[in-house]
Amino acid sequence: MEAASLECLELLYRSADYLVVNKHWDIRIDGKFWAEERTVQKQLQHHFPQLVDPATYYGFRFCHQLDFSTSGALCVALSKAAAGRAYHCFKNRLVIKAYLALVRGSVVDEKMTIDCAIGKSSTEGKTHMMCVEGTDGCENPKPSLTELTVLEFGAYDGDPVTKVLLQPRTGRTHQLRVHCTSIGHPIVGDYTYSLGSDSSPYRMMLHAYLLRIPLEDEPLEVTAPDPFLPCVDPKWTPQRRVRTVESVVEDILSRPLAKETESLEECSHEERIRPEETEETKVQCQHWLSEWPVD
Repeated sequence: MEAASLECLELLYRSADYLVVNKHWDIRIDGKFWAEERTVQKQLQHHFPQLVDPATYYGFRFCHQLDFSTSGALCVALSKAAAGRAYHCFKNRLVIKAYLALVRGSVVDEKMTIDCAIGKSSTEGKTHMMCVEGTDGCENPKPSLTELTVLEFGAYDGDPVTKVLLQPRTGRTHQLRVHCTSIGHPIVGDYTYSLGSDSSPYRMMLHAYLLRIPLEDEPLEVTAPDPFLPCVDPKWTPQRRVRTVESVVEDILSRPLAKETESLEECSHEERIRPEETEETKVQCQHWLSEWPVD
């Protein structure tokens, strides 16, 4: 449970074209201000100075984003071509991601689909937050879908919690945090969406466990070690296991691609929606395009 440092960087995968690291909790991927001493960008510069690309603003091309408070698998492309191949997988909704989380309370339904449109809050004091459709001040809500599977019931520091696997089927900002809060089971340690009330845990309990990018020449499938174990955090006390994370991941990866695509296209409440680039991939594409000359 040590804080992030330049030296603390766990490498999960490495090839000539990609790195996948296990991002620490409470660290930004890249810094808006160069004065920031701890970012994943600077960790990479420290450990792999020979891989820094001076043609890019940050020295590395991050294929996707993880929130400041979220830990887990983060993919880095080591060339423009590699980043482009990864981008097309994200754009075409071929990437599979799954997250481990501890959420407050005991989740009644052991498998559920959270189908709530998410928009940006315009409420004073909450403009940095997202919200579900129907909330006062919720602007431009977009269809959002998350699959939740219960893994274990237990307690965190004496309070009832549930360990779950979350699979986002759309890519909205703060989607998992907003969806869990919307069903009455906020993520443990989520200071922002608890409005500052859940401040005692040392971190937010959300971890990017699985990342699968089906690159044509180099299929990439990585899991980041589960941090929500009693040997890591003794305040977490499992009491009843429902299923293993390995069995759920095996089921997710065995689903035919066509079924995945169909489910995504049907994620609105009453009508089919056309596949679209997620906000995450749009931002990432704009960032890449601003850095790279057009061939």
